[in-house]
Amino acid sequence: MSIQMETKCKVPEDVLGYIHDGDDVIVPLANGEPVVLLDTLEKYADRFQGVRIHQMHALKERDYIYGKYRPHLSHVAYFLSGASRKAFLAGGCDLVPNHFHEVPRLLRETTKTSIVLAAASPMDEHGYFSLGTGADYAASFIGKVPFFLEVNPNMPRTFGENQVHISQILGYIEVDYPLAEAREPEITETDRKIASYVAERIPNGATLQAGIGAMPNAIINFLGDHKDMGIHTELLTDGVVELVHKGVVTGTKKKTRPGKIVGTFALGSKKLYDFMNNNTAVEMLPVEYVNDPRIIAREDNMISINATTEVDFLGQCASETIAGRYYSSSGGQADFARGALFAKNGQGFICLHSTTKNGAISRIRPQLTIGSAVTTSKNDVDHIVTEYGVASLRGKSIAERTKALLAISHPKFREQLEFEAKKFGLLY
Repeated sequence: MSIQMETKCKVPEDVLGYIHDGDDVIVPLANGEPVVLLDTLEKYADRFQGVRIHQMHALKERDYIYGKYRPHLSHVAYFLSGASRKAFLAGGCDLVPNHFHEVPRLLRETTKTSIVLAAASPMDEHGYFSLGTGADYAASFIGKVPFFLEVNPNMPRTFGENQVHISQILGYIEVDYPLAEAREPEITETDRKIASYVAERIPNGATLQAGIGAMPNAIINFLGDHKDMGIHTELLTDGVVELVHKGVVTGTKKKTRPGKIVGTFALGSKKLYDFMNNNTAVEMLPVEYVNDPRIIAREDNMISINATTEVDFLGQCASETIAGRYYSSSGGQADFARGALFAKNGQGFICLHSTTKNGAISRIRPQLTIGSAVTTSKNDVDHIVTEYGVASLRGKSIAERTKALLAISHPKFREQLEFEAKKFGLLY
């Protein structure tokens, strides 16, 4: 073991020898991003031709993401973040449409998957590194694609299917920097009102998926008196820690991996990362398992909670664009929407404030804004929730959907929305 450690412990520049012209480099999302290794690739970008870096949710704004190193080095996004959103809108990088659970397959089938560069926790006494806060799409390539790791003592050691043995890597470097932390979102009274409608519909013993942002956090705050809840979610946040500490989450009613908190990546505060460290109750699993609607559907009482920016009277949810311009991507919203519908007693909730621009624009519309991308389709939507109530759309006709959505729109827009619905033939 010590011989392997000595031969595989490298300096950052050594990674350059493992990357060749035309290669496709896979980088995990969020804190799985190896900051120093990417710094090195940028520094020596002119050594390469046609190298593409594939990543969801980049953490750090970089020149190569903005296209400044083309044709040497370029960025291919699968989900836009604050680090890549402006770059995409400026034409600096590409964005590949996808459902999150399909990303490993897309990478296998449409790229060379030449090498994975990933952040990891230090090696244990058995020779295993952990991908820590993630498994996502990177874990799907363990043992199948060469890995080069950036080992950080601040990365929590987690369990599941994100373990990489030293024999499976080309090399590693040692770094020491703090992990990125997500800022606690501000929860408004509107968020709390919406959260109360959702929470009262969640039964004890349900399995929960909640997305990122103020709304899911608010809902979690309403679940303090629930019992025997399970977690099967793409994203682990600080709210999960609170529910575990309160005894709300036990996982005893889960059908898959009972007793385990299942996720594919985590983004939160140091409190979350400390909770995950050496915690065998937490399993980080590849996204092609966690987000597969067929796996999600195995959970009785599966509850999916996500947010959107705009809904039309058909029930189509535009969750990745704002005012017709790209903001993020599909992520796992559609994965869990479908999985929850397939599940016995499953429920899906898509939440949004009824208005935007300080109440000047209704987010419930007869038709989506031109340029909007549909994330959750009219056939997969279940419940739409605003501060004015819950519209249950599953199995409803278009006219019934229109009436239900009118009832939860902001009162000052209802008359105009009803007029427009009749004009488009959605009401009679």
